[in-house]
This record gives sequence, C-alpha cells and structure tokens, in this order.
Amino acid sequence: MTGALAEIRNLRIAFPTENGGWHQAVRGVSFSLGREKLGIVGESGSGKSLSGRALLGVLPDYARVEADVLSFDGIDLLRASRGERRKLRGSRLGMVLQDPKFSLNPVMTAGAQIMEAVRIGNRRISSAEAKKATLAILESLHIRDPELVFDRYPHELSGGMGQRIMIAMMVVREPDLLIADEPTSALDVTVQMQVLSILDELVTRRQMGLIFISHDLQLVSRFCDRIIVMYAGQIVETLNAKELGAAQHPYTKGLLACLPTIDGPLSPLPTLQRDAAWMDTL
Repeated sequence: MTGALAEIRNLRIAFPTENGGWHQAVRGVSFSLGREKLGIVGESGSGKSLSGRALLGVLPDYARVEADVLSFDGIDLLRASRGERRKLRGSRLGMVLQDPKFSLNPVMTAGAQIMEAVRIGNRRISSAEAKKATLAILESLHIRDPELVFDRYPHELSGGMGQRIMIAMMVVREPDLLIADEPTSALDVTVQMQVLSILDELVTRRQMGLIFISHDLQLVSRFCDRIIVMYAGQIVETLNAKELGAAQHPYTKGLLACLPTIDGPLSPLPTLQRDAAWMDTL
C-alpha cells in the first residue's frame, strides 16, 4: 500500500521454552495499514494482540522479535532506540487494552490518570487546562457525571466505566494510530455502539489509522474497512469487511458457521473443525 501509515513485513515473534527452545507465536505476518479501520480477528492465541504490541514496542524483553520491515509513518521501528519509541507511545501511537483491572493504576483517580496522559507530552499545559480536557473527553464518552467519575478510583468503577477511562486516556491525545484490543468487550450493546461511534468519528476527523482487535466477527464486519483473519500465528485471509460473508478459507468459514443467529435453528452450534493441512500450507 503506497503511503502506508504502518507497514509490517514477515513479522516473527518467539518466546523461550522450558527446554531451551523457542515457541513461534507469530510466524511471518505481513500487512500494511493506511488511515483506515483494520480489523484483526481470530481465536485466542492466534497472534492478534502480539502483532499489535510488536508495532507499539511493548513486548517483554525476553521475546524475540524479528521482521523484514516494521515501520510507522516512515520511521524504522527496528532501528529506533527505546527513547524514540517511548516518545511515539501515547502521542502518535496508542493502545487500548482489554481489561481495565490490570491496566489502570489502582492508587490514582481516573481523572488524574487521564490528566497525566494530557500533560505528559506538554508540561506547559496547566492543571486547570488538563482537567478541562479530561472532563471534555469523559463527557464525549457519554459519561453522565464526568466530575464524579473524575474523582473515582479504579476499584470504584464498573468494568464498562473502567474501559471507557482507558479509551479516554488513549484518545485524549488524538494519536495517528490507535490499536484497540477488545476495547468494547466489557460494555453493554448500547454503550458499545456509542464508543464505536466515537472511535469512528476520531478516525474520520483526524485521518488516523485504527487496528481493531476482536473476537466478534459481526462487530468487526460492521465497523471496519478491511479484515485480517489470523490462525496459529499467521494470516490466512485478508478481505474487505463488507465481503466477510464471501470468505474463502475454511477457517474463516468455520468461524462464521459457529455464530448464532436469531432466526436460526435451535440445534447446537457446530464446532470448528481444524485441518492439519492448514499449518503445512501457511
């Protein structure tokens, strides 16, 4: 893709095993991302989140990360220093993680954590200005009483509210690329649609790129422009979101067949039948 915002070519991620070997968790992943909404779907352990974390540079030191190309907006992330990558994170690159219980600081209020995100790139912003920006982003996320939530600690928030606090921390800086790892998993359907609408508006207004990692095939097909399907650490299929129903790979077809429908039969849903040949041909 010409003028890609992010480019990954032949990404390989491995972790050490107890017997001294290496487990290949991501094997030869390649894709380009423009200023669009790219969905990545697949089962747990397929390498979706690892691929996003490699782009952000937040994998543990013991992970072995190799790639022919790993770049963001022309910046070679393989050659960039730790300091350079740290400057990109939170300002031009952001990531919304799945579970607020493990991502929010338990000894800081929600408002203080968002204010920290506002001020980290510009210390000249006053506390009053940072608080104003924080309350504005909380209100834009359809939080009814931003002032009340501002002073709450993470343990005082519901799962859905904590999820919205994490989203606020990432989008308040309006990054060029946002990696959203199951960002709506803890939200009910109504709030889920509101949050997706906010992300959609941000992508459109800022002309940013979004990598949307999810297990929800139907949600991704409605929200994203393109979809990447991953299996066992590799990409098995890439297609336009509107064409998900016309998927060709048997793994994608199997995932779609396992989805329940309102007017479908009452018989048990089929289970996914894996073929060992998929691994040989990937």
